[in-house]
Amino acid sequence: MQVQSVPLGFVTIGPESWRDGTVRSIQRAERLVRETRAGRSGTCSFPRSSSAAASFTPKRTEGTTETTEDKITAQECGESRDCVCKNKMQRPKTAGATFPSGSQRKSVAPFPPSSLREQCAGASVAVASEYMRRVREVEGQLRRQAGRTTQEGIKLERERGHLERMLRSLRTDLTVNRRSSEGRTRRPSPAETERDGADYLLLWEKRELAQLKQDLEEVLRNTLTLLQALGRSSRQLLDCAGERALVLDLLPRRSSAGGRGRAAQTFNRIDPVSPFTPECKRVLESSASTVNQSQLLRENIRQMLTSAITRQTAVHRSVNDGLVKKIAETVSLQQNLSLMSAATRQAMFRKQREMNCIQHSHGRVQGPEYSGDIQSREKLNRPLVQVYQRHPGTHLPEAAHLIQGSAVLRRCLTSCEGELAGLQRSRLQLLDDQHGKRGAAQVDAAVFRMRRQQVDKRAMPSVLQQGAGRRLPLLSCTQ
Repeated sequence: MQVQSVPLGFVTIGPESWRDGTVRSIQRAERLVRETRAGRSGTCSFPRSSSAAASFTPKRTEGTTETTEDKITAQECGESRDCVCKNKMQRPKTAGATFPSGSQRKSVAPFPPSSLREQCAGASVAVASEYMRRVREVEGQLRRQAGRTTQEGIKLERERGHLERMLRSLRTDLTVNRRSSEGRTRRPSPAETERDGADYLLLWEKRELAQLKQDLEEVLRNTLTLLQALGRSSRQLLDCAGERALVLDLLPRRSSAGGRGRAAQTFNRIDPVSPFTPECKRVLESSASTVNQSQLLRENIRQMLTSAITRQTAVHRSVNDGLVKKIAETVSLQQNLSLMSAATRQAMFRKQREMNCIQHSHGRVQGPEYSGDIQSREKLNRPLVQVYQRHPGTHLPEAAHLIQGSAVLRRCLTSCEGELAGLQRSRLQLLDDQHGKRGAAQVDAAVFRMRRQQVDKRAMPSVLQQGAGRRLPLLSCTQ
């Protein structure tokens, strides 16, 4: 209840200065009473009452010194006097009606209570406890994210080990490919050292392995970079968690965290002096982004490893199949060469016997080399021939026939000698070719055995090998 001003009497006989000084004193007292009533502090400012301003507004006169608070215009004083005159018939109210009774007063003291120290300490404890609980939520989130980052680093480290094992396997295969190419250059005959399908398969295998090695090395570099980023992110998370944990020494380790609403409220408010600082937000977002990149990279690595194993096994099998086919083709040619060499040898013997017969016939036609060994019945001037040639036109063709037969036998002998020489040269060529084919087959077989022995099937996990084995393509030597 506000303090009401008491109306003055309607009789104005005294001087105005005397009356205005009294009115100002009453107004000043009213203001002090209003400011210092129970339930308000001494420093609080209260609005002025309109009735009091209308009743106790004196008229300002010359020569009167007033403060800033007590300055009243002459117009307001006139209005106050008019108001007093209108209420001249009214009876003034007593002081009992001016102030509220004791039963109506509120039990609020104008000074702090005696338990102010305890109340301030309790409020401080509540604020500190709430702040610590919020900080514990942030610290727990940071440590959980650090654990996820560490686990992701362990998984990515495992994939890095798989990449390194795959690269070692590819380097071994490249070494085997180089040794295979060098081994095939040791084939004996120059005709066998010409480039064939197996050489092209080895060149294709080298290019495929080099491309796989280059791709996996690039992925390995990205993996190492991401591993460093994961380690750096984990350290930053632990540093932030340690910095947040500086105010958690008095909080139990297993203190209950707030509900979802409180946690959302904690992480929604971002302020440098709040439990969830911008640095914590930046570290959490950076860690989450790095973990997502690591997961995508692990999936990419698994796919690349499966594809690399598939391609590596395919090219290795294709080269081995090409070598096996080349060995089979060489062995087949070698067998045909052996058969033809035997047939040529048989033809040589047959031709040699034919030449012996021709030489024997030619010798019989020529007769003995010594004239004393010629029998009288073999001579062209034997008595029977001399008696027969006494008549004209009775020449015998015996001598001409012998000359012609000798010439024919001589030509046949020359032809057989040429054929025999051709058969001998052909047989020597067949034997040389057979020897080259045998050496080439042995070299290819040695290369094939070396490739089978040098391949380490345990270089990669069996899970990846099984996954790659389902997608092995069928490649031919022509492909």
